[in-house]
Amino acid sequence: MKDASTQNQALAGHLLDHYAGRIARAPRPYVLGLSGLQGSGKSTLARVMKADAEVRGWPTEVLSLDDFYYSRSEREAMAHEIHPLLRTRGVPGTHEVELLLSVLAALPHASEKLPVTWPRFDKGRDTRMPPSRWPKTARPPRLVIVEGWALGLRPQPQAALEAPINALEREEDADGQWRKWVNKQLRAYQPLWRKLDALVVLQAPGWEVVRRWRSETEEDLLARHAPLAMDARAMDRFLAHFERLSRHALATLPAIADSVVEYDTERHVTGLSHN
Repeated sequence: MKDASTQNQALAGHLLDHYAGRIARAPRPYVLGLSGLQGSGKSTLARVMKADAEVRGWPTEVLSLDDFYYSRSEREAMAHEIHPLLRTRGVPGTHEVELLLSVLAALPHASEKLPVTWPRFDKGRDTRMPPSRWPKTARPPRLVIVEGWALGLRPQPQAALEAPINALEREEDADGQWRKWVNKQLRAYQPLWRKLDALVVLQAPGWEVVRRWRSETEEDLLARHAPLAMDARAMDRFLAHFERLSRHALATLPAIADSVVEYDTERHVTGLSHN
């Protein structure tokens, strides 16, 4: 079986080959969405795709939805004003979508006189890095890869929100106020999804596997003594915030994606299809 690095190189090449004609013909930067649940490897794949694309002569930028989380202080305010569960980053409504849209609008005009910057989020400290450490570009890209855990997701039907899906929802969102607010926020993400020229979905085999993958990521943070790294109990509670929409993504995204990469439980690619 291929190791992860070799697999990502091959997958990046296949995807760029498939979209090469469209990227070359696009009159502006081609925006490729890379959607995958926690721990699916989308950030790593995006980096490999950027390196491959630049070898092909396509200036490329990667924008991570995670970098557009509101700062901890802003989420504290949301927790106080709207619902305590919004203290935790991740669900729709905790990203500054308008800022990401403004970066996408500015990138085609990037120049030495008008460089484009965008935020970088420090997950270890759960807030944005200072602007002096933000990425910057002074060249218009040919390809923009936008990667994130909920890319392309549409709101759930209201009826699906009635019953709680786990202990967190039963105990801390008994009246459904939080999950209904989060679902409503997804509407504000639809203009961002419409900016994607194509959507690639990294499809995990199921929610339980996603929990394991994300826990492995956190174990790495713990080993590096990151300030806010979570133990197993804290990780379970953190992931409970995402379970509802993660299950919704697993069930609905493959049908609306332009390309679907299927993984087994060990993150080996078992299939690649284009719709």
